[in-house]
Amino acid sequence: MAAPKSGELSPQDLVARISGGKMIPAVLLLGSDSYLREMCRNALIDTYVPAATRDWALGRLSARGGGWFEAFERAQTLPMMSPRQVLIVEEVEALEDLGDESRDAAVAALDKYLADPAPFTVLVFEAGALDKRLRLFKALSKNSKSVLIVELTMDPQQAVAFAISSAKELGMAMDREAATLLAEAANSEAARIRVEVEKLSLYAQAAKKITARDVENLVVDARKHTIWELADMLADSRRDDALKFLDSLIREGEKPPALVGAIAFRFRQLIENESRPARKEQLVKSLAALAEADSALKSGVKDQRAILEFLFSRLTAKSRAA
Repeated sequence: MAAPKSGELSPQDLVARISGGKMIPAVLLLGSDSYLREMCRNALIDTYVPAATRDWALGRLSARGGGWFEAFERAQTLPMMSPRQVLIVEEVEALEDLGDESRDAAVAALDKYLADPAPFTVLVFEAGALDKRLRLFKALSKNSKSVLIVELTMDPQQAVAFAISSAKELGMAMDREAATLLAEAANSEAARIRVEVEKLSLYAQAAKKITARDVENLVVDARKHTIWELADMLADSRRDDALKFLDSLIREGEKPPALVGAIAFRFRQLIENESRPARKEQLVKSLAALAEADSALKSGVKDQRAILEFLFSRLTAKSRAA
C-alpha cells in the first residue's frame, strides 16, 4: 500500500503536528481504515477538547441531508463551557452524488468558511474515498494552510512497526519476520492487522511470542486458499472462473485494494518460482497492470468492480497472447 502523496499526511504525521495543541481550522481524514480513523479522531479530541467539556464541545454530523451546512453554522458558534470545539462531519463522499447545483452550493459553503474559519473550532471531515478530480477535493486541497489532508494508510515499514507495537500492547513479543509476513497478508491495513494480532495473541498465549510460523498457520494459510487461488486463476488465464470467484470474495467482505495487493504478492511468488522465460516475462509485465489498478482504486473511483474486471481482462489477455 502506497504511502501518502506529497502534501498529504500520514496518521502519525497528524499526531505529531497537533501535539503542541496549536489550533487547525480543518482536517480531512481520507480512507476506509477504521482503526486509523478512530486513532486520528481520538488524537484530535484529546488534544482540543477536555474530557469535562465534551458534552458541549464535541459534535458529530453527517454530510447527507443538511448536515454539511449545519456544520459551518455550528462552527461559527462558540460552544458552552469550553473555549474550543471539535465537529466531526462524516460521509463527505455523499456530496459527490448530488446534482451539479447542490454540489456547487456545498463547495461554495466550504470555500466561504475556509476564507474566515472560526478560531475556536476544528472541523473534521471524514470520507472513505473522494474523487480527486472533482471540485470538492480540490476545494479542500487548495486550502493547504487551513486544511490538513490525512491519508488513512500505512506504508509497509509502518505496518510492520504497527504489528509489533500492537502485539506489545497485548503483552506479546513479535519478531520482525512475523510482523512482515502479517503486514503483507493484511495489505498493510491497520484495522486488519489489529484484528489478526488479537487472534494471534490468543493463539500463542502460552509462549508469549508470535512467530512467523504462527502467522503462516493462522493468517496466511486462511487466505492462501481464497485470494491466492484467485491469483492462480488469473495467472492460468481462467478469466471466467476468476470473475465468479471474485463475486464470492466480495460477498465475504474482501476489499478491492486488498485483493489487488494480495494478487501482486502472489504474482511475485510465481515469478520467483518460474523457470520458463516467456511466462516469467509475462508475469513481470502483469505487475505493471496490477500497479495501475491499485492506483486507480486509491484515486477515489466509485465503480471499483469495473476496475477489477478490466484488470482481469488485461491479465488473462496478456497470458493468452504469451
